[in-house]
Order: sequence, then C-alpha cells, then structure tokens
Amino acid sequence: MKKIGVLTSGGDAPGMNAAIRAVVKTAIANGIQPIGFIKGYNGILEKNYHVMDRESVSGIIHSGGTILKTARCMEFYEASYREKAFHNAKEIGLDGLVVIGGDGSYRGAGYLSELGLPCIGVPGTIDNDIASTEYTIGYDTAMNTVVECVDKLNDTCQSHERCSVVEVMGRHAGHIALNTGIATGAVQIITEEIPTPIDDVVENVKKIRESGKDHFIVIVSEGYGNPVEIATQIQEKTGIDSRATILGHVQRGGNPTLKDRVNATRMGYYAVKLLEEGKTNRVVALQQGNLVDYDIQEALKMKKPLDMDLYNMMMEISF
Repeated sequence: MKKIGVLTSGGDAPGMNAAIRAVVKTAIANGIQPIGFIKGYNGILEKNYHVMDRESVSGIIHSGGTILKTARCMEFYEASYREKAFHNAKEIGLDGLVVIGGDGSYRGAGYLSELGLPCIGVPGTIDNDIASTEYTIGYDTAMNTVVECVDKLNDTCQSHERCSVVEVMGRHAGHIALNTGIATGAVQIITEEIPTPIDDVVENVKKIRESGKDHFIVIVSEGYGNPVEIATQIQEKTGIDSRATILGHVQRGGNPTLKDRVNATRMGYYAVKLLEEGKTNRVVALQQGNLVDYDIQEALKMKKPLDMDLYNMMMEISF
C-alpha cells in the first residue's frame, strides 16, 4: 500500500473534515501517500485531486463541511464511467480508496472494489440512515442544531400561544425527527415510518391543550408531507395560530460536536488500517461503541427501523 485516495460523496455532514484529517494523518504515519479527490467520484473521473500532507489538514478538525467538496455523480450509474474511474485510479497509482458518504457512496465503492480497486466506506450522513452502523458522522451535530433552533421557536410559540410545525431533514428516515422531538418536548412527531393522520395529530393537540398547555411543537420529517399544509389544518381544526418552519440546510452546517469529531477520527483511522490489512469492499460501522466492518453488499441489504420504544415513550409523556 503506497498511495491511497480519499473523497467525500453525497450530502455534506459536519465531521467529514475530521475523518479526512484522520485518513491523511494515518496514511502519512504509515508511509502511505494520501490523495484527496475533489467533488466525490467526479474527482476520479476528471483526475481532479490534490496530493495531501499534514499541512493540508491542519486546523480543519473543528470545521463543518468538507475541504474536498462533495457532489453526487450520476455518471457512476453507468458501467463505462465506473471503468473509466478505475483506469484513472490505476494511472494515478492508487492502491486503495476511502469513501466518506452514505448508501449511494457505498455503492460506488462497491463497484470499484469489484473492478479491482480496494475500497473502504466510512458512514458520513446527518440522516443516520445507514443500517449497518448505529451512528453516522454528522448526525449528532445536526440534531444539536435542530434542538437549538426549535428551542428558539419554542420561546416565541410560548409568547404567542402558537403551534409551530417544524420540518427536519432525514429523507425517508425519521431518526432526527424522533430524537429532536424528545429533546425539545414536542407534542407530536410525524415521519414516514409513523404516518400519523392529521386528525390524530389534531386530537393530540386538543387533549394537551385541555391539560393547560398553550403552545405546541410538532416535528415533521421531510418526505412525509408539506409542513405548511399540516400547520394550516391544525389551525383550521383547533383554532390555534399555527406556523410552519422548514429548517433546511442549516442542519448540515456548523462546527461538529465532540462526538462527531471523535467518531469521525476513529472511523478514518480504522479505514486506513483496513486497507493496510489488504481488506476491500468493506464499510466501517459503530456497534455498541466498538468499530467493526462489514461487506458493502451485506451492509446495503440491512434495514434500520425507527426505535418504537423511544416513540411510544415520547407519546406517553407528551400529555
């Protein structure tokens, strides 16, 4: 193992820089030349890369985003482009590749592994929707950002006796919605996994209002429905002034938390060690606090349900 690449792919997540830093520094410490590809798999296709050294990752562990930029690469769905990427990697002299991203990024790494380039995937996504791991880089920071924003909304809701319907990220996964809903004292969460009818939401709000509460937070996971329409229906059926807030991409930004910095560092280090051991087609995962690794295809087949015990607890204590 003389030269390895690292790239970030898909949506950005706080902590990606910490993972890049760990990959680069671990490689250098073991006599391996690290290469950083720009804008994900596009960087391999276009031979757009930087030779990395300690200076190039100095002072980035606390920064959000990714110094390598990131993008989705639709060309990778075509075999001819994957073969081009493989040949480019070989021309550059690459012996291995660390891919930081989500499921789509893992599939790209799996394709390149099949062609003969050793690849290791590192879970980087705020959605925490990668089934093979209990935790993904960026998840903790994103949730803390949501909590900070909703706490501020809660202040104004209390002042005006309003209901605030807040849309959070998560695509088709409700992990952010569930945990931030508990942390902010939301009266209801709505996700694809728990598609609560609007009439049930309205009844819950009415019951809670009867107990004396005069302001309400409802957390909605993106992908479920239009938060403006939900707020409108709550107002029409309860008479409570209701507003929708879409937090959007603010959830992707900000300095990573301690948890994200430490776990990203651990995962980046572990990925390089796997390559050193001659492993390929593997993904790094955190299980019960320990780092493990799985075959990429095995990892992609895993399912990650929402924690219904947490949901049931939340609903029981929301009244």
